[in-house]
Amino acid sequence: MDKTILVVGSVALDSVETIHGKTARALGGSAVHFSLAASQFSPVQLVGVVGEDFPAEFRRFMKRRNICLKGMEVMPGKTFHWVGRYDRDYKNAETIATELNVFEQFKPKLSAEHRKCGVLFLANIDPDLQRQVLDQMEKPRLVAADTMNYWISLKKPSLLKLLKKVDMLFINEEEARQLTGEYNLIKAARLVMKMGPRGIVVKRGDAGAMMFFKDNILSIPAHPIEKVVDPTGAGDTFAGGFMGYLAAAPDWKNFNVIRRAMACGTVMSSFSVEDFSVKRVSALSKKDIDSRYGKYVDSLHVR
Repeated sequence: MDKTILVVGSVALDSVETIHGKTARALGGSAVHFSLAASQFSPVQLVGVVGEDFPAEFRRFMKRRNICLKGMEVMPGKTFHWVGRYDRDYKNAETIATELNVFEQFKPKLSAEHRKCGVLFLANIDPDLQRQVLDQMEKPRLVAADTMNYWISLKKPSLLKLLKKVDMLFINEEEARQLTGEYNLIKAARLVMKMGPRGIVVKRGDAGAMMFFKDNILSIPAHPIEKVVDPTGAGDTFAGGFMGYLAAAPDWKNFNVIRRAMACGTVMSSFSVEDFSVKRVSALSKKDIDSRYGKYVDSLHVR
């Protein structure tokens, strides 16, 4: 069984301001946040693009975290740069600037090694690119994708074609409503499943997450955090913990396995918001993760 996860998505430099301070050109991007969480459970291969300004120290750091960067292309120009600010309640990020730079020309090309990976995660990028990546794969045993309101509005027909080919979809509650036109989340998730995916993970921020798989529904709370510093990448970190656990499991279709994967995603996401960028996740030990996971599942009786 191939436990290796191939993730295709953005690698970015983020400049973020919150009530607790700010950071400039810190390591970020959907593929990065996902990979750092997933690599705690399974080997990860990352496909993305950066500019010539991408710091060598960031590359060395990711390699030390069991993330293969053979697919991270370096192009002439600058790395994708996002500038944002959060208000006191962290509900919504105010985008101050989005500088796509080399990411605007991103055309994922998979190597022979990439195509053989057993698990594929299509991070939040253009659904046309997501389908192009999937078409290059050699029968992965598990395919999951993330999307956002922008693609639902701009490229819904292309997204619907993708959904016919994926096993899992990650989406937040407003996006689920936007995609289906149905306000009730349970009904919306059922409608999305009719579009193709066998499982739907609905991200609900500080309200937790819901999982829909076949006839099963699971709703779990977020892990309580006393001090939220920076929520950037929390959803991608959740997906990384979830997919990393599933990739390591012999039978990802077992709902008890999926329940534990939801707990792993929640725990990894709770760490990520405790500091700026990837600082908290990068400092985690297996003991840290196991300790918080144990306390969390004991409170939920997940085992």
